[in-house]
Amino acid sequence: MGGQAADKIDLTQHNFALWEKRVDALLVLTSGKGYFTVDGLRRVLEDMGEEAFETMTYYERWIQSINQNMLEAGAYSVEELSNKIAEVTARGETYGECSGGGE
Repeated sequence: MGGQAADKIDLTQHNFALWEKRVDALLVLTSGKGYFTVDGLRRVLEDMGEEAFETMTYYERWIQSINQNMLEAGAYSVEELSNKIAEVTARGETYGECSGGGE
């Protein structure tokens, strides 16, 4: 990061979690619709600071950057995002809870 010495990079492949694939798709869709550019994504990533790179995963940083860019583009407000998060949280944590079918 920032020209600092780094440990070896693990080049082994791994399976991506569903949410990571969704973050990737969200990036493609939102940037493709013109909400932001790759430069915008990178600007927010670089503004996060060293702690984010030490505590957040790659896709956690990406979703944070996508969200910040979407807020800046006026795609939604902080209040709208908060309301949607509350709505989704109220659905439950499992598919059964969300669909009303129990576990």
